[in-house]
Amino acid sequence: MIPRNANSIELRLPSRLGYEKVAMNTAASVAKLMGFAEDRIEDLKTAVAEACINAMEHGNKLDESLSVCVILSMDENSLEVKVLDTGTGPHGNVHRPDIDKKMHGEEASRGMGMFLIQALVDEAEWVSAPPSGSYARLVIRLQTTKE
Repeated sequence: MIPRNANSIELRLPSRLGYEKVAMNTAASVAKLMGFAEDRIEDLKTAVAEACINAMEHGNKLDESLSVCVILSMDENSLEVKVLDTGTGPHGNVHRPDIDKKMHGEEASRGMGMFLIQALVDEAEWVSAPPSGSYARLVIRLQTTKE
């Protein structure tokens, strides 16, 4: 069980592609209410959509009987988004994809989601929590410390 605070919103989405947009738009609405700049909101939308798609495809294997849970937790300085699935989580470290190889067809064009997420938010981590599943934790701050 993930602890929640009074300033949180929880969504349960079917593991069906397209429903990541519900989480993406909810996160964007919350970030807008919190006063995030438009470019940061766009970054957040992309990161949340990628995390949800990963959870649906890799965690829940597109099994529509399984839900992806998205928890948005707000405080005065940041928005934390946890995306939970029933999978075992990623194996190994997040590696930087070889963009040139992908562009020239030498590597699959997919496989950049986790790298992209890390580039778009202030904090990103992937936690394996068997037997209940795993989750991605994304944090975006109002006053960014990223350079």
